[in-house]
Amino acid sequence: MEQGKDYIVRATAAEGQVRAFAIRSRKLVEQARIYHNTSPVMTAALGRLLSGGAMMGVMMKGEKDLLTLQVRGSGEAKGMTVTADSQGNVKGYPQVPDVMRPPNAEGKLDVGGAIGSGILSVIKDIGLKEPYVGQVALQTSEIAEDLTYYFAASEQVPSAVGLGVLMNRDNTVRQAGGFIIQLMPGAGEGIVGALEAAMAKMDSVTEMLEQGDTPEMLLERLLGSLGLEVLGHIPAHYRCDCSKERVSRAVASIGAKDLRELAESCEPIEVACQFCGRRYVFTPEDMEGLLERSQA
Repeated sequence: MEQGKDYIVRATAAEGQVRAFAIRSRKLVEQARIYHNTSPVMTAALGRLLSGGAMMGVMMKGEKDLLTLQVRGSGEAKGMTVTADSQGNVKGYPQVPDVMRPPNAEGKLDVGGAIGSGILSVIKDIGLKEPYVGQVALQTSEIAEDLTYYFAASEQVPSAVGLGVLMNRDNTVRQAGGFIIQLMPGAGEGIVGALEAAMAKMDSVTEMLEQGDTPEMLLERLLGSLGLEVLGHIPAHYRCDCSKERVSRAVASIGAKDLRELAESCEPIEVACQFCGRRYVFTPEDMEGLLERSQA
Protein backbone atom coordinates (compact mmCIF):
# COMPACT_ATOMS: atom_id res chain seq x y z
CA MET A 1 0.00 0.00 0.00
CA GLU A 2 1.05 3.62 -0.60
CA GLN A 3 3.36 5.05 2.05
CA GLY A 4 1.46 6.70 4.88
CA LYS A 5 -2.02 5.61 3.74
CA ASP A 6 -4.42 4.05 6.22
CA TYR A 7 -5.28 0.46 5.42
CA ILE A 8 -6.35 -2.89 6.86
CA VAL A 9 -4.59 -6.20 6.21
CA ARG A 10 -6.56 -9.46 6.21
CA ALA A 11 -4.45 -12.56 6.83
CA THR A 12 -4.48 -16.17 7.93
CA ALA A 13 -1.92 -18.45 9.60
CA ALA A 14 -1.43 -22.03 10.77
CA GLU A 15 -3.19 -23.37 7.66
CA GLY A 16 -6.41 -21.50 8.40
CA GLN A 17 -6.53 -22.16 12.14
CA VAL A 18 -5.87 -18.46 12.83
CA ARG A 19 -7.35 -15.39 11.16
CA ALA A 20 -5.86 -11.97 11.62
CA PHE A 21 -6.41 -8.30 10.88
CA ALA A 22 -4.14 -5.30 11.37
CA ILE A 23 -4.67 -1.61 10.67
CA ARG A 24 -2.75 1.60 10.29
CA SER A 25 -5.25 4.34 11.14
CA ARG A 26 -3.30 7.54 11.84
CA LYS A 27 -5.03 9.66 9.21
CA LEU A 28 -8.58 8.60 10.04
CA VAL A 29 -8.00 9.12 13.78
CA GLU A 30 -6.53 12.56 13.06
CA GLN A 31 -9.60 13.34 10.92
CA ALA A 32 -11.84 12.39 13.85
CA ARG A 33 -9.75 14.62 16.14
CA ILE A 34 -10.23 17.55 13.78
CA TYR A 35 -13.97 17.00 13.41
CA HIS A 36 -14.61 16.70 17.15
CA ASN A 37 -11.77 18.85 18.56
CA THR A 38 -11.03 16.10 21.06
CA SER A 39 -8.67 16.37 24.02
CA PRO A 40 -5.67 13.98 23.94
CA VAL A 41 -7.30 11.35 26.16
CA MET A 42 -10.50 11.41 24.09
CA THR A 43 -8.53 11.28 20.83
CA ALA A 44 -6.89 8.11 22.18
CA ALA A 45 -10.20 6.63 23.38
CA LEU A 46 -12.11 7.35 20.17
CA GLY A 47 -9.09 6.43 18.04
CA ARG A 48 -8.84 2.99 19.62
CA LEU A 49 -12.57 2.37 19.11
CA LEU A 50 -12.41 3.59 15.49
CA SER A 51 -9.43 1.31 14.77
CA GLY A 52 -11.11 -1.72 16.35
CA GLY A 53 -14.42 -0.92 14.66
CA ALA A 54 -12.82 -0.61 11.21
CA MET A 55 -11.25 -4.08 11.55
CA MET A 56 -14.47 -5.60 12.87
CA GLY A 57 -16.36 -3.99 10.01
CA VAL A 58 -14.34 -5.79 7.34
CA MET A 59 -15.07 -9.09 9.09
CA MET A 60 -18.65 -8.76 7.81
CA LYS A 61 -19.53 -10.30 4.46
CA GLY A 62 -22.35 -8.20 2.97
CA GLU A 63 -21.78 -4.98 1.02
CA LYS A 64 -24.53 -3.21 3.01
CA ASP A 65 -23.68 -4.70 6.42
CA LEU A 66 -23.12 -2.19 9.19
CA LEU A 67 -21.43 -2.54 12.57
CA THR A 68 -21.95 -0.16 15.49
CA LEU A 69 -19.85 -0.12 18.67
CA GLN A 70 -21.25 1.79 21.64
CA VAL A 71 -19.35 2.39 24.86
CA ARG A 72 -21.32 3.76 27.82
CA GLY A 73 -19.41 4.50 31.01
CA SER A 74 -19.67 6.11 34.42
CA GLY A 75 -16.65 8.41 33.84
CA GLU A 76 -16.49 11.96 32.57
CA ALA A 77 -16.38 10.77 28.94
CA LYS A 78 -19.86 9.20 29.34
CA GLY A 79 -19.54 7.28 26.09
CA MET A 80 -18.60 6.96 22.42
CA THR A 81 -20.22 5.55 19.29
CA VAL A 82 -18.47 4.17 16.21
CA THR A 83 -20.06 2.85 13.01
CA ALA A 84 -18.19 0.87 10.33
CA ASP A 85 -19.08 -0.82 7.06
CA SER A 86 -17.52 -3.85 5.39
CA GLN A 87 -15.42 -1.75 2.98
CA GLY A 88 -13.05 -0.08 5.48
CA ASN A 89 -15.11 3.06 6.10
CA VAL A 90 -15.60 4.14 9.70
CA LYS A 91 -16.95 7.14 11.62
CA GLY A 92 -17.60 7.94 15.25
CA TYR A 93 -18.18 10.55 17.91
CA PRO A 94 -17.55 11.04 21.64
CA GLN A 95 -20.31 12.25 23.93
CA VAL A 96 -17.89 14.56 25.77
CA PRO A 97 -14.96 15.48 23.49
CA ASP A 98 -12.94 17.68 25.86
CA VAL A 99 -12.31 15.46 28.92
CA MET A 100 -8.98 16.27 30.58
CA ARG A 101 -7.30 13.83 32.99
CA PRO A 102 -3.82 13.42 34.47
CA PRO A 103 -1.80 10.46 33.14
CA ASN A 104 -2.46 7.03 34.66
CA ALA A 105 -0.05 5.13 36.92
CA GLU A 106 2.01 4.09 33.87
CA GLY A 107 2.33 7.70 32.70
CA LYS A 108 0.00 7.13 29.76
CA LEU A 109 -3.28 8.71 28.65
CA ASP A 110 -5.92 7.54 31.14
CA VAL A 111 -8.58 6.23 28.75
CA GLY A 112 -9.92 3.76 31.32
CA GLY A 113 -10.33 6.49 33.92
CA ALA A 114 -12.08 8.80 31.45
CA ILE A 115 -14.62 6.12 30.51
CA GLY A 116 -15.09 4.44 33.90
CA SER A 117 -17.11 1.26 34.45
CA GLY A 118 -19.92 0.51 32.04
CA ILE A 119 -21.13 -1.46 29.02
CA LEU A 120 -19.86 -2.24 25.52
CA SER A 121 -22.60 -2.91 22.95
CA VAL A 122 -21.90 -4.42 19.53
CA ILE A 123 -24.74 -4.04 17.02
CA LYS A 124 -24.55 -5.81 13.64
CA ASP A 125 -27.07 -4.93 10.96
CA ILE A 126 -26.55 -7.70 8.41
CA GLY A 127 -29.87 -7.52 6.56
CA LEU A 128 -31.91 -9.68 8.91
CA LYS A 129 -35.26 -8.64 10.37
CA GLU A 130 -33.62 -7.54 13.61
CA PRO A 131 -29.98 -6.50 14.13
CA TYR A 132 -27.74 -8.69 16.27
CA VAL A 133 -26.92 -7.03 19.59
CA GLY A 134 -24.21 -8.28 21.95
CA GLN A 135 -23.48 -6.59 25.28
CA VAL A 136 -20.70 -7.11 27.80
CA ALA A 137 -19.49 -5.27 30.86
CA LEU A 138 -16.38 -3.18 30.27
CA GLN A 139 -13.38 -5.01 31.72
CA THR A 140 -10.71 -2.28 31.82
CA SER A 141 -12.38 0.48 29.72
CA GLU A 142 -9.09 0.67 27.76
CA ILE A 143 -10.99 -0.67 24.66
CA ALA A 144 -8.63 -3.44 23.43
CA GLU A 145 -9.18 -5.66 26.46
CA ASP A 146 -12.91 -4.95 26.29
CA LEU A 147 -13.11 -6.09 22.67
CA THR A 148 -11.07 -9.19 23.56
CA TYR A 149 -13.61 -10.01 26.27
CA TYR A 150 -16.54 -9.32 23.93
CA PHE A 151 -15.25 -11.82 21.34
CA ALA A 152 -14.78 -14.51 24.01
CA ALA A 153 -18.05 -13.91 25.89
CA SER A 154 -20.49 -13.04 23.08
CA GLU A 155 -19.07 -14.77 20.01
CA GLN A 156 -17.12 -17.58 21.74
CA VAL A 157 -14.04 -16.74 19.64
CA PRO A 158 -10.73 -16.68 21.55
CA SER A 159 -9.04 -13.48 20.40
CA ALA A 160 -6.15 -11.12 21.07
CA VAL A 161 -6.74 -7.42 20.41
CA GLY A 162 -4.10 -4.68 20.49
CA LEU A 163 -4.91 -1.02 19.85
CA GLY A 164 -2.89 2.16 20.26
CA VAL A 165 -2.88 5.90 19.63
CA LEU A 166 0.24 8.03 20.15
CA MET A 167 -0.03 11.83 20.28
CA ASN A 168 2.40 14.58 19.24
CA ARG A 169 3.19 17.42 21.62
CA ASP A 170 0.86 19.70 19.65
CA ASN A 171 -1.96 17.17 20.31
CA THR A 172 -2.14 15.94 16.71
CA VAL A 173 -2.07 12.17 16.10
CA ARG A 174 1.43 10.74 15.62
CA GLN A 175 0.59 7.03 15.30
CA ALA A 176 -2.56 4.92 15.43
CA GLY A 177 -3.32 1.31 14.63
CA GLY A 178 -3.86 -2.15 15.99
CA PHE A 179 -4.51 -5.82 15.37
CA ILE A 180 -7.09 -8.55 16.00
CA ILE A 181 -5.94 -12.19 16.09
CA GLN A 182 -8.60 -14.92 16.32
CA LEU A 183 -8.36 -18.67 16.83
CA MET A 184 -10.69 -20.71 14.65
CA PRO A 185 -12.57 -23.73 16.06
CA GLY A 186 -10.22 -26.66 16.60
CA ALA A 187 -7.01 -24.61 16.79
CA GLY A 188 -4.42 -26.77 18.55
CA GLU A 189 -2.68 -26.10 21.86
CA GLY A 190 0.62 -25.59 20.09
CA ILE A 191 -0.82 -22.67 18.17
CA VAL A 192 -2.14 -21.08 21.37
CA GLY A 193 1.28 -21.49 23.01
CA ALA A 194 3.13 -19.98 20.02
CA LEU A 195 0.78 -16.99 19.96
CA GLU A 196 1.08 -16.42 23.71
CA ALA A 197 4.88 -16.54 23.46
CA ALA A 198 4.89 -14.02 20.60
CA MET A 199 2.52 -11.69 22.49
CA ALA A 200 4.75 -11.81 25.57
CA LYS A 201 7.77 -10.59 23.55
CA MET A 202 5.95 -7.81 21.68
CA ASP A 203 6.25 -4.09 22.28
CA SER A 204 3.07 -2.02 22.49
CA VAL A 205 1.23 -1.24 19.23
CA THR A 206 2.32 2.41 19.28
CA GLU A 207 5.96 1.49 19.96
CA MET A 208 5.96 -0.87 16.98
CA LEU A 209 4.30 1.72 14.71
CA GLU A 210 6.81 4.32 15.92
CA GLN A 211 9.61 1.94 14.95
CA GLY A 212 8.20 1.96 11.42
CA ASP A 213 6.25 -1.30 11.49
CA THR A 214 3.53 -1.66 8.87
CA PRO A 215 0.35 -3.67 9.58
CA GLU A 216 1.99 -6.61 7.76
CA MET A 217 5.02 -6.37 10.06
CA LEU A 218 2.79 -6.31 13.17
CA LEU A 219 1.22 -9.59 12.03
CA GLU A 220 4.61 -11.05 11.08
CA ARG A 221 5.84 -10.46 14.63
CA LEU A 222 2.81 -12.31 16.00
CA LEU A 223 2.26 -15.04 13.45
CA GLY A 224 5.49 -15.35 11.47
CA SER A 225 6.31 -18.68 13.12
CA LEU A 226 2.88 -20.03 12.15
CA GLY A 227 3.10 -19.44 8.41
CA LEU A 228 1.47 -16.02 7.97
CA GLU A 229 -0.38 -15.60 4.66
CA VAL A 230 -1.64 -12.13 3.71
CA LEU A 231 -4.99 -12.40 1.92
CA GLY A 232 -5.67 -8.79 1.02
CA HIS A 233 -5.47 -5.07 1.71
CA ILE A 234 -8.44 -2.75 2.27
CA PRO A 235 -8.04 1.06 2.28
CA ALA A 236 -9.38 2.56 5.52
CA HIS A 237 -11.06 5.96 5.71
CA TYR A 238 -12.98 8.16 8.12
CA ARG A 239 -16.07 8.65 6.00
CA CYS A 240 -19.33 10.32 7.01
CA ASP A 241 -22.16 9.73 4.55
CA CYS A 242 -24.57 12.24 6.08
CA SER A 243 -27.00 14.18 3.91
CA LYS A 244 -29.99 16.43 4.52
CA GLU A 245 -32.27 13.48 3.76
CA ARG A 246 -30.56 11.29 6.39
CA VAL A 247 -30.57 14.07 8.97
CA SER A 248 -34.22 14.81 8.21
CA ARG A 249 -35.13 11.22 9.14
CA ALA A 250 -33.48 11.76 12.52
CA VAL A 251 -35.32 15.07 12.95
CA ALA A 252 -38.64 13.42 12.01
CA SER A 253 -38.17 10.89 14.82
CA ILE A 254 -38.75 13.56 17.49
CA GLY A 255 -42.51 13.13 17.06
CA ALA A 256 -45.50 14.95 15.58
CA LYS A 257 -46.07 17.32 18.52
CA ASP A 258 -42.52 18.72 18.46
CA LEU A 259 -42.46 18.87 14.65
CA ARG A 260 -45.68 20.90 14.70
CA GLU A 261 -44.23 23.35 17.22
CA LEU A 262 -41.12 23.81 15.08
CA ALA A 263 -43.21 24.28 11.93
CA GLU A 264 -45.27 26.96 13.65
CA SER A 265 -42.25 28.77 15.13
CA CYS A 266 -41.49 30.72 11.90
CA GLU A 267 -37.76 30.30 12.68
CA PRO A 268 -35.37 28.00 10.80
CA ILE A 269 -33.40 25.53 12.92
CA GLU A 270 -29.86 24.25 12.40
CA VAL A 271 -29.01 20.60 12.99
CA ALA A 272 -25.40 19.35 13.11
CA CYS A 273 -24.33 15.82 12.15
CA GLN A 274 -22.88 14.09 15.21
CA PHE A 275 -20.21 12.32 13.17
CA CYS A 276 -18.70 15.20 11.16
CA GLY A 277 -20.28 18.43 12.44
CA ARG A 278 -21.74 19.38 9.04
CA ARG A 279 -24.71 21.70 9.59
CA TYR A 280 -28.10 21.47 7.92
CA VAL A 281 -30.77 24.19 8.03
CA PHE A 282 -34.45 23.23 8.25
CA THR A 283 -37.04 25.92 7.55
CA PRO A 284 -40.58 25.90 8.98
CA GLU A 285 -41.68 24.68 5.53
CA ASP A 286 -39.23 21.75 5.82
CA MET A 287 -40.73 20.92 9.22
CA GLU A 288 -44.23 21.05 7.75
CA GLY A 289 -43.14 18.60 5.08
CA LEU A 290 -41.60 16.23 7.66
CA LEU A 291 -44.81 16.43 9.70
CA GLU A 292 -46.91 15.52 6.65
CA ARG A 293 -44.63 12.61 5.79
CA SER A 294 -44.69 11.29 9.36
CA GLN A 295 -48.48 11.25 9.32
CA ALA A 296 -48.83 9.75 5.82
